[in-house]
Amino acid sequence: MPHALRWLAALLVVFAAGAAQASDPDALWHLVHDRCAPGLAAKGDPAPCALVGYPQGEASGYAVLKDRNGAFQYLLIPAAKITGIEDPAILAKDATNYFAAAWQARRFFLARIGHELPRDMISLAINSPYGRSQNQLHIHIECIDASVRAAVLAKLTAIGPAWQPLGVDLMGHPYRARRLDSADLTGVNPFKELAADPTVGPAGIQTHTLVTLGATFPDGRDGFVLLDDRFDITAGDGGSGEELQDHGCAVAK
Repeated sequence: MPHALRWLAALLVVFAAGAAQASDPDALWHLVHDRCAPGLAAKGDPAPCALVGYPQGEASGYAVLKDRNGAFQYLLIPAAKITGIEDPAILAKDATNYFAAAWQARRFFLARIGHELPRDMISLAINSPYGRSQNQLHIHIECIDASVRAAVLAKLTAIGPAWQPLGVDLMGHPYRARRLDSADLTGVNPFKELAADPTVGPAGIQTHTLVTLGATFPDGRDGFVLLDDRFDITAGDGGSGEELQDHGCAVAK
């Protein structure tokens, strides 16, 4: 695509996201704060959320909500006001590991599907501020796209513990990848792993999107592949890792 057209396409992505935000960019926040959390406190019922939990007190709370998009997709949403990947709260020393909580919450997603899935079919994604419609942090729990899964599996042997280019575009965008050796993300926070990369840093994370994909590596160890991309208006890249997911969940069929 010519440079001028890529730039125009990127502008359209940003304008579309802005229009969606203008409708009600705080809808998720109000849903959790005004309905789910009070419902749990008053009646023991977090509806319309599937779960509201406080594993280490009120500041650590989060909700799990069935998303309107797709038959299976769920969202993991902090109970505290945290705007997104750019919010310094996610990198605080005592920050809740929202990706680990989202991996645990995949049980709701799997219950909708009706059977277990290999871990490399399950993905967790958060979009950059430029590729989202809500100003409340939310992690998408959903199937990975079949073509993305195939591309990552083909590169799995080469993916190591340091960030490196994946070597193949995913949905037309140049993601980086790295390996995480943790079966359930206990003690390993993907947000902090990305911010610790000297090419990104805590200040640079705000332009990035992050996808965590379950994996079983060739050495037999269960873990995850982290996939990182960043907003790039000149390349028509909105920084939306959700693009790697499939709301129709074809891999499950």
